[in-house]
Amino acid sequence: MNTRLAAYALLLLITGCTSARRQLMRGDYDSVIDRSVRALLRSPNDEKQARMLDKAYTLANERDLERVRYLKIEKNPNTWEEVFRRYESLKSRQAKVKRVVPIQLDGSPVTYELTDYDRLIVEAKSNAAEFYNNNARKLLLQNDRFAAREAYSQLLKAREYSGGAYQGLNELIVEAQKKGITNVLITIENQTRLKLSPEFEKELLTFDTRRLNTDWVYYHVQHIDQSIAYNYLVIINLNDILLTPDQTKENDVVFKKEVPDGLAYVLDSKGNVKKDSLGNDMKVTKYKTLAATLIEKVQHKEVIIKGMVEFVELKPQERILAREPITAQNVFHHVSARAIGDLEALDDEARKKIKNQVLPFPGDLQMLQNCTETLKPAIAGAITQNRRLLQ
Repeated sequence: MNTRLAAYALLLLITGCTSARRQLMRGDYDSVIDRSVRALLRSPNDEKQARMLDKAYTLANERDLERVRYLKIEKNPNTWEEVFRRYESLKSRQAKVKRVVPIQLDGSPVTYELTDYDRLIVEAKSNAAEFYNNNARKLLLQNDRFAAREAYSQLLKAREYSGGAYQGLNELIVEAQKKGITNVLITIENQTRLKLSPEFEKELLTFDTRRLNTDWVYYHVQHIDQSIAYNYLVIINLNDILLTPDQTKENDVVFKKEVPDGLAYVLDSKGNVKKDSLGNDMKVTKYKTLAATLIEKVQHKEVIIKGMVEFVELKPQERILAREPITAQNVFHHVSARAIGDLEALDDEARKKIKNQVLPFPGDLQMLQNCTETLKPAIAGAITQNRRLLQ
């Protein structure tokens, strides 16, 4: 058992070292550092892990410091956030390694010089905040909603990195958010031969637009707000309405059923009653046929609405981006029945039908109104499938 445990531990060690070497080759130095620090906290004298840590720590720091030197030479103000992040990584990495130093390499203790990164972090953070504050204000002057969205993101960073030190920053954030909004107006155009009531159109637009809205795209329905500059139109074109007349059809179905009807004597060829082995008269069950006619009355009426959802960009010039067909159907279908004859002949399904009464047909207006409940999800689905076009 001890031999097995030793072999298993050796396998884990070999596998762990192989994995660490692969991470080193990929440049995933911080993963190697995390792994080695955990191992050294358990076994401070593990020289293999110490060597891995030393190599990964040296390479990671060299990479970050070289990148910082280049960015500072470049003097591009939009790179201060990266400088800030690099210094944060250096500080975090130093804090991890500090937990296990000194490490043992070739029998000698090795430690690392500690660097005070706080001043460098504060400087880079302040410069990043300054860049985002100034650049966001320039973006807002472009009067472009996509530039305003970028300005919004940069102003949030300016507030985070500066601690809200810039005057009027919160007001600018609200302004950028407002300017970055895309407004979409959903309207209906009736191109059918039927005159639809305002109530019908109002009901058709009562679906929940909150599920369509995103952080930057808002949908508006039912009325035009003159204070809003709409960027897109979603036009629900109702092209055709097929409304069938009230239809009633009768079907006759005959049911027959054999049921027991007492006993009858068994007669021989001469007409005499047969006897069994005990001398008793022989009898058999006799049957009779029950019959009934089910007269079904099938009532049917349906409405089908066909249309097209158009997605129209209004600026910089009006153009149709896409068209999506939609269809909705509402069906009134009712079956009632009456029976003539012996009701015992009917099966269970027929018995249920004779309990149904004839219903009055719904009016055309009611059928159309009911159809909106299937048309609304179709409209919402068409918008959902194409909302990538509305940015």
